Amino acid sequence: MKESIQFKLNDKSVRLEVDGERMLLWVLRTDIGLTGTKCGCGEGYCGSCTVLVNGDPTRSCGYPVKSAAGKSVVTIEGLSQDGRLHPVQEAFIKHEAMQCGFCTSGMIVETVGFLQKNPRPSRADILKGMEDHLCRCGTHNRVVRAIEEAAAKMKGAVVK
Repeated sequence: MKESIQFKLNDKSVRLEVDGERMLLWVLRTDIGLTGTKCGCGEGYCGSCTVLVNGDPTRSCGYPVKSAAGKSVVTIEGLSQDGRLHPVQEAFIKHEAMQCGFCTSGMIVETVGFLQKNPRPSRADILKGMEDHLCRCGTHNRVVRAIEEAAAKMKGAVVK
């Protein structure tokens, strides 16, 4: 059954008439046209569909859109500000922390949320924080270096 659901998406108010049980992933990709959030496993295991909901990394493939009502959702498309990439995006590019790129948007969004909660992580913290993101290309070492650099560059700054 369709219902009216309103939430903030990448800092803009959105109101949709949609089945509240539809997964946020499909609403973002199909209804809104934001395709940066990927469907990997569809079961919440791989992390490719990660978005921020009220600042918390959330697997959108298992998150009903009705749960986003009244909340703030940020996708990979919403991280850049005023035409400038987010420091995490810059670090991932600099360290070539991607190969095929399929998992990258989820990892970047997860990293932004992770660094908001732990702005000065140790290498062990980073490994623990990112262990549930799957990358078949094996860029894990570059991802860790990118996160270390982004953390240093951000110096604990909170990002929207």
